[in-house]
Amino acid sequence: MSTPSMRDARPDDAAALARLHAHAFARGWDAEEFERLLCAPAVRGHVIRSGCQGGIAGFVLSSLVPPEAEILSITISTQVRRQGLGAQLLRHHLHRLAAEGVATSFLEVEEGNKAALRLYERFGYEQVGRRKGYYGAGADALMLRRDF
Repeated sequence: MSTPSMRDARPDDAAALARLHAHAFARGWDAEEFERLLCAPAVRGHVIRSGCQGGIAGFVLSSLVPPEAEILSITISTQVRRQGLGAQLLRHHLHRLAAEGVATSFLEVEEGNKAALRLYERFGYEQVGRRKGYYGAGADALMLRRDF
């Protein structure tokens, strides 16, 4: 794989983000939802591409109310997972949030998503709560927090 590149997510990325999201989550968001989010003044998004000319390999979106932000969604294409792209993308995103005055980042993750939990732990996220059955029967959401 060539060197990945990152950039701000744009409303015209909505269809590509919806396709990635649909493959990663049981209930994928549609292109209209992504377009709405990407046009919202309080939402920041970044995409990682497989090289300068490559397609979008992953994305992350956060809602900001400085000094806090909440990661709404993050995913990497199944074809390029386990190559460090998620860590690169999250590092870039958190750096950009910090530049906008964010001091605390929150997110929710399914308790059984061990790969995501390992990634978030590496970035200093800690569990601050739990939502029982949030993702369905027996699938709790863990609420995580990271202070910058």
